[in-house]
Amino acid sequence: MISVLVPVILLLLIILIKKIPYIGGNISAALVICGLSAFLLGGVYNPITWIIGWIDGIDKISWVLALILFGSIYAETQVELGTMETVLESMRARFGHSPKGLVSAVIISLAIAGSLLGDAIASATVVGVLIIKALHELKMTGEQISATIVMGACLGSIMPPITQALFMSSSLIGLKSPDPAVNIGYFTVGLGTVLVCIYASKIFIKINSLPEDLIPNKSATEILIEGWKTLVPLCVLIVIIVLRSGFKIEILDVLDPIFSPIRNLPIIKGIDFAIVKAILVSTVISFFFNKVRKNGLEIIKRGIINIKMSFTILIFAGLMIGAFYNAGQIAVVQNFAQQLSPNVLKVGGAGAMVLIGMLTGSQTTTQTSIFTFFGPALVASGVNPVYAAVAGAHLAMAGQGLPPADLTTFVVSGLVGGILGIKVDPIRSMIYSMFMCIYFLIIGFIFMYI
Repeated sequence: MISVLVPVILLLLIILIKKIPYIGGNISAALVICGLSAFLLGGVYNPITWIIGWIDGIDKISWVLALILFGSIYAETQVELGTMETVLESMRARFGHSPKGLVSAVIISLAIAGSLLGDAIASATVVGVLIIKALHELKMTGEQISATIVMGACLGSIMPPITQALFMSSSLIGLKSPDPAVNIGYFTVGLGTVLVCIYASKIFIKINSLPEDLIPNKSATEILIEGWKTLVPLCVLIVIIVLRSGFKIEILDVLDPIFSPIRNLPIIKGIDFAIVKAILVSTVISFFFNKVRKNGLEIIKRGIINIKMSFTILIFAGLMIGAFYNAGQIAVVQNFAQQLSPNVLKVGGAGAMVLIGMLTGSQTTTQTSIFTFFGPALVASGVNPVYAAVAGAHLAMAGQGLPPADLTTFVVSGLVGGILGIKVDPIRSMIYSMFMCIYFLIIGFIFMYI
């Protein structure tokens, strides 16, 4: 186990101890050092083998990389079109005729935005700025406003179809297709959204009627009729996903002649993935709109810039993942897991994921540093691989949102404070958001034990 423990300890020390000269707090550097130490301790000394292992590691998460890249560009086309505004205003008109209804409409809109953008911070900033003042008029504190936006955005970020957490856990488990885990995600996140709406309505809302300026002037139907063009690419994406998930109809098979040449190419083959292709089709349709087309280069640039950090981290995570598989650490952990009682493995692994999430504020870091080992160990102990993937995604999200280091909360609390001109305590906001995190934690344990 030395070959396993030393790389992981190095990884965590570099990430958590920011005072280490040059590399302290640098996740990319931590991943590289972890991967190289894993190769050396596993008895692999040939640099050519390291490179081959790195390519293999990136290949294992190739669909996640493709999803992040093309999903971000697609998200920027929807921002340019005004899709999010149409969704938010129609939801407000349909449900926002009372304070509790307005809060619920905001959370659902944020969840929808997050599911399309695939990123909690992007969802919180794109939609959050539109509703901060409205929530302030409901007599909510800055921390409550921040928590509401964070919970809705985080629910959306794990909600399919663009769900990095579920795709990442499926990749690390080694599932041939993430579809079974993703389909479960629709239910778990849908239920979570309902519970968060109830929680926010009961805890945050203390007034009984809306201020007049917050009462919608148009019906949801009128808003949708006026903005229907902005929803065309979204509707195409939804139709493609519903047909393949609900009816097993793969309408994108007509694109096989285009994608078949890359089907077996390492890393590049991640583009030949059903959800990625659906996003590409929706993005192409978005470019038929003049508003998107005339700003096309800027949109693509923004999309790439938005994912620069996470994409880079995943590239270096590929080195670590490739090292763990090719230098034998995964096999060591699987053998070790078979000697542990199931309860010790599950509770200990879940605790480690939550702790790293709390300290780093990142579900990506949590999954790459812990679930790379913990996921295969769960499978080795007898947990259904699909259920293990679902558990890993939810546990990582649970840890990410807990105090003291949730990055999304720091961004949103600053946004709320700046717009309202008040001081917003991010830690108190994280405490308000703990309801959602506890829900994710419960779901994670349920799927480890069923």
